[in-house]
Amino acid sequence: MKNVTSRRQMLSASACGFGSLALADLMTRQAQAATPSGPLAQPLTHHLPRARRVIFLFMHGGPSHVDTFDYKPRLQADDGKDLPYDLPTAAIDAKLKLLGSPWKFKQHGQSGLWCSELMPHTARHLDEMCIIKSLHSRGQSHGQAVSMLNTGSDNLVRPSVGSWLSYGLGTENEDLPSFVALAPSTGHGGPRNYGTAFLPAIHQATAIGSNGKLGDAQVKYLNRGDLPPAEQNRQMDLLQTLNRRHLDRAGQDQQIEGAIEAYELAFRMQQAAPQVLSLDEEPQHILDLYGVGQEPTDNFGRSCLLARRLAEAGVRFIQVSTGNVWDQHSNLKSGHEKNSLKTDQPVAGLIQDLKQRGMLEDTLIVWGGEFGRTPVVQGANGRDHNPQGFTMWMAGGGVKGGTSYGETDEFGYYSQQDRVHMHDLHATILHLMGLDHQRLTYRYAGRDFRLTDVAGRVVTELFA
Repeated sequence: MKNVTSRRQMLSASACGFGSLALADLMTRQAQAATPSGPLAQPLTHHLPRARRVIFLFMHGGPSHVDTFDYKPRLQADDGKDLPYDLPTAAIDAKLKLLGSPWKFKQHGQSGLWCSELMPHTARHLDEMCIIKSLHSRGQSHGQAVSMLNTGSDNLVRPSVGSWLSYGLGTENEDLPSFVALAPSTGHGGPRNYGTAFLPAIHQATAIGSNGKLGDAQVKYLNRGDLPPAEQNRQMDLLQTLNRRHLDRAGQDQQIEGAIEAYELAFRMQQAAPQVLSLDEEPQHILDLYGVGQEPTDNFGRSCLLARRLAEAGVRFIQVSTGNVWDQHSNLKSGHEKNSLKTDQPVAGLIQDLKQRGMLEDTLIVWGGEFGRTPVVQGANGRDHNPQGFTMWMAGGGVKGGTSYGETDEFGYYSQQDRVHMHDLHATILHLMGLDHQRLTYRYAGRDFRLTDVAGRVVTELFA
């Protein structure tokens, strides 16, 4: 039988020269990344993918579907009247009085899809979008619903969607992480919403900024510009040698292996990440397109523009978060208008920019929150949480533009026609990326786990 060198033996044997080899490799590497290898190498997909990457625009807090994309004439006509059926759960803190939308709706584009005046920039791109109006999920509270949206579980620690895609597909650029979270929330589960749980640690997101604030858009502790390259080399050699000795003593240990892989990735990122995360070379008309350099769009505009740059550089899954700002239990009109002014132009700019670069056709954009809002009033002028029926939209990446799918009831409370559960949405995203949600599994604690648990249907009606 042929002698086979294990990964651990190979790493141990090469430990002393790792820093020198890595630095030499970085110095001679061309601008285009080499074919990825190691834990982020690209495996074969289960079928022909329609998309190469995902940009998930997370509207944290739950935007109101009946005030954005799900036009309900009956709700408008019956404003102030009693809801003619029971509330879906006693946990909802709302009255039985219907609350019509304070915004006017109109149809747009060749498709004639409906959108309210709350989203004037996004409305110009409805012909690129497939609006899913029949989402339903588990979790009446934010913590449950956010976890369900990001991990497929409302109460257990499970790998995030981006981590599953990283595990299943790897990266197109070994010098960058396969999963990046821009301005993720520290609440409602925090890091578990972009974490790996029991998957190998290398598939966790690299977080930039927090709570909807991008900050300086830099990866913390990545830059060691104060050290000469030779000194940094020596430190890296020593650190990885100690790590590998510890791994040899401990035996197989995912956490230690994950730390070793993370250090290796961080070392490579020092050369590639600063260039990708810098907007200095972007022309003024592109900055203006996203609303960068002006208020109130600058922060979210920079996030969306960075998402495009990361996608262009080969990052597999990019999540852009607003922070928990869409939770209007009161002051619905002023709150949603403030949020729209910050996000509407950048989102539209992202769609237009990807389209003009020829990237929209293989980039899947997903927009939405963890749930919607009730059609009945909470307090004097707000809406409570509604996971029973809400809206998300997708664009690019093989979906059928200019279409809507599913319906809520005539007031917008319950998902009623062609219902799409959160597991169905996840199964559909994986399918568009070339992965079968039933075959993408990871064995842990004696059983095979998957993103969609034991459910999920691919909604093929959404495909172009």
